Amino acid sequence: MKFADLHLHTQFSDGTFTPEELVLQAQKNGLSCIALTDHDTVEGCARAATACEAVKMDFITGAELTAEHEDIEVHILGYFLDINDAKFLARIAQFQTVRQNRIREMVAALNRLGIQLRAEAVFELANCRSPGRPHVARALVKEKLIGSLDEAFDRYLKKGRPAWVPKSKMSALEAVDLIHGAGGLAVIAHPGLNRTDDIIPQLVSAGMDGIECFHTKHSTVMSERYLEYADKYRLLVTGGSDCHGYSKARPLIGTVRLPYDHIEKLKAAHAKRK
Repeated sequence: MKFADLHLHTQFSDGTFTPEELVLQAQKNGLSCIALTDHDTVEGCARAATACEAVKMDFITGAELTAEHEDIEVHILGYFLDINDAKFLARIAQFQTVRQNRIREMVAALNRLGIQLRAEAVFELANCRSPGRPHVARALVKEKLIGSLDEAFDRYLKKGRPAWVPKSKMSALEAVDLIHGAGGLAVIAHPGLNRTDDIIPQLVSAGMDGIECFHTKHSTVMSERYLEYADKYRLLVTGGSDCHGYSKARPLIGTVRLPYDHIEKLKAAHAKRK
């Protein structure tokens, strides 16, 4: 049987692998297809596609957009995106700026607490357009200002902690439209983590194409529930490990193995949309 992992991150957002390292890890784990879904960016997709082609692995361009609906945070995965679509690139560039400004605000909050971290140190470490809280945590550890990534989040960066800063988000309906405008399919990510069950019908009405039933933090019961949602609303089924490399304990790639028949259904749906 062939398997896929459709939720992966690289150094172009908050992962630690380069696109080439990610593909190597996918190959080692016996995967036949991967999708790169970095946060608010498609920067790494071209390199990942080239690396996949070299080892005869299927590749799907993607991105993960942070959005909200009725004050509920919801992550929307876009698949088969045209990574050169001007409107899509212009809009996510605005959210990349939001991310960068958020880093500056978090660092300023840390400075007020007497922690002498520079925003430039975070940006240098991140070396991408879509920095996030994990980069702040890693910079704190690198500068020996804190002992570990977990301690950084527990003491300062989690919601409700003194250096947490809320993130501006696009509406989930706009995210779906933006993905469709770039030729892609829109899929709700890890619904079990964001408690988005109540808004799924509204997202379906807005044109959402699929649901991530299988995820590292979804229990078997959760996965079965979302498979029922997929059947009820005629949604495509996806799954992925949400691997961030070594930024979260250990690499998760390969721990979620999506059967290949779902890839064929995704490809057919994409071809129909085109």
